[in-house]
Amino acid sequence: MFAADRSASTLRVLGIDPGLTRCGYAVVDGRGPGAARAISMGVIRTPPTDALPQRLAALRVELVGLLVEFEPHVVAVEQVFFQVNVRTAMSVGQASGLALCEAAAAGCEVVQYTPNQVKDAVAGYGSAGKEQVQKMVQARLKLAQLPKPADAADAAALALCHLAMAPMSRRVAAAGGRR
Repeated sequence: MFAADRSASTLRVLGIDPGLTRCGYAVVDGRGPGAARAISMGVIRTPPTDALPQRLAALRVELVGLLVEFEPHVVAVEQVFFQVNVRTAMSVGQASGLALCEAAAAGCEVVQYTPNQVKDAVAGYGSAGKEQVQKMVQARLKLAQLPKPADAADAAALALCHLAMAPMSRRVAAAGGRR
């Protein structure tokens, strides 16, 4: 946990790297991509031996707890387009849907970014490796150590991606969606 205080102009983003066995999360406060601060990050775990409904219920309780505790303005969830393993894709999809639903129910703005969008926004290269992304998250959040585990670092990268993308999104919306 990190100390939390924020001004009205600070945007609080909860990044979610969805997964049923390991769901990464990170709460980041910022005014833009260059002025961000880590508030909390970690991984929600559910036992693979438990039945699916119980795992989803446990994940839901933890996600709702994060939403209540940190009161994010925005929840950024990774949008997964492709998975080699169908079983993994299904569990990631279920965890993602749960995160999207609970964030919307809590009244948060909800956004999704693809892994390539996140890597491009954080590392400057859409095909960056996990270690490159972790190093950039460490640098941008001024962390003493490389953020671990990777699921938490990925969630922090999602939050940083939103902080980088939000100013452009607001300008597009203000222009009535015209480019």
